[in-house]
Amino acid sequence: MSANPHSTSAPTIAPFNQPIVEEFRARGGLVGGMFEGGDLLLLTTVGARSGRETTSPLAFLRIDGALLVVASAAGAPRHPAWYHNLLAHPAVRVELGTETFAAVAVPAEGAERDRLFARIVEREPGFGDYQASTERILPVVTLERAEYAAPAEVNTLADKLVEIHSWLRAHLRYIREETDAYFAGREGEPTPLSLQIRQHCLAFCEGLQFHHDGEEAAAFPSLERSHPHLREPIARLRAEHVTVSRLREELEKLVANVATADPDQFRAELDRMSAELTNHLDYEEESLIPALAEVPFPPR
Repeated sequence: MSANPHSTSAPTIAPFNQPIVEEFRARGGLVGGMFEGGDLLLLTTVGARSGRETTSPLAFLRIDGALLVVASAAGAPRHPAWYHNLLAHPAVRVELGTETFAAVAVPAEGAERDRLFARIVEREPGFGDYQASTERILPVVTLERAEYAAPAEVNTLADKLVEIHSWLRAHLRYIREETDAYFAGREGEPTPLSLQIRQHCLAFCEGLQFHHDGEEAAAFPSLERSHPHLREPIARLRAEHVTVSRLREELEKLVANVATADPDQFRAELDRMSAELTNHLDYEEESLIPALAEVPFPPR
């Protein structure tokens, strides 16, 4: 999954970061100068307003198995642009060493944020200095790598379809699991997961929209020309896209009101939407995979 489902151009890099990014990529994640010996990653986000991808080099830490970055901006009075971007578009791309992978950016909340930040300051006291120099609370962001059963290799469009669908199904599961944990916390010890649910929901909805836009613009017309017998199932899929678009909007509204929702009613609505969305993915795979298996990916 791309960090930006809307961009067709290369990510922008601030001029002062360009040499760092180039050295990072040339040396497999190693950089010199003021960053030598530090743990650095590249984070590509989608502009909250521009919709353009931007790549930023950031220090990272691993705590309790989580990959963390801090929106410190060296103690500046405002959050850095990349933090505003990931709130608007949670699906990001991470370059770590020689590896590149998709992730969902989830800011920590409440007591969990405070606990993580205290651990961060123990290891990197400079972040404590940054916090002392500004009145804003420095956000701590977890870069969650989606775990899903993707194909071992993507050699055809059928493989790509399965990869995308697996990613979408995984995020539906995350939303349900996090919802259950959130409601359990409301009944007992508080569990501030509303922002985490929101980020995964938004990542799912944006990914689904991008997937369908790509099918409508390119995949479906091409398949109709090369495989006339698919015109009927493609017509059904196009009609279902209208329904799925409505479901996507309903899901976003549902999650936005999780804080005041009745747990049983919320779960019932979420299950209904998830079932309809999953049925659509199942039918698309059943209808298109045999034809897509003949098409190499990336296109030659």
